[in-house]
Amino acid sequence: MEFEDDAFVLSARAHGETGAIVDLLTESHGRYAAHVAGGASRRLKPFLQPGAAVRARFRARTSEQLGSATLEPVGEGPAALFDDPLALHGLSAAAAVAAGALPEREAHPGAYHALAALIPALGLPDIWPAVFVRFEAGLLQDLGFGLDLSKCAATGAVDDLVYVSPRTGRAVSREAGEPYKDRLLALPPFLLSAQGGLEPGDVRAGLDLTGHFLEAFVFNPMNRPLPPARLWMIDRLSEAQRL
Repeated sequence: MEFEDDAFVLSARAHGETGAIVDLLTESHGRYAAHVAGGASRRLKPFLQPGAAVRARFRARTSEQLGSATLEPVGEGPAALFDDPLALHGLSAAAAVAAGALPEREAHPGAYHALAALIPALGLPDIWPAVFVRFEAGLLQDLGFGLDLSKCAATGAVDDLVYVSPRTGRAVSREAGEPYKDRLLALPPFLLSAQGGLEPGDVRAGLDLTGHFLEAFVFNPMNRPLPPARLWMIDRLSEAQRL
């Protein structure tokens, strides 16, 4: 079994004296773990940080085997964010969410491209938290749990959509949701349109929204909590008054 593919590093841990087990999100083949010889070396270790872009060549004797990979770094990777600890928290959270949510060896190109859209946005402090919410919404979509924000679930109206049903993930208009608003999730305008703009509280509402469905539909069925890295990111954003 062999393939070559573009990938992002999700995590890496030392294995033996010089090797590493690297968790990769590939563009066409999904999430793969592989042994990387020399992965703990000074030469390779800087390129095995979460979010680093690589060209991966994977090889295994059988489809069940862990397999090995050689990695060729692409671009400067996370080093561009080293002066922005908050953005690094965002990158670590995105990698942890993807690693925890995606099954191994199952193609999810939508998840790959959602991460590919988020990583360059992390260099834009004013917008990346909102792009992070869109990344999680894209991940849910690719896993089959996409939010339906096209019209009101109760009336079919397409205007004044301000809530989401926590049970179905469908949008609800202000008028239809008024009697039940305490039980509905807030729908921030930026998720409806790129021109929606950002108001105070919108990012928090977006993270609450995607976090609810990631927890309910993805992590809880696997008996896992949401990744701690995501909680740490939210704490840091709150401290920086970015929510």
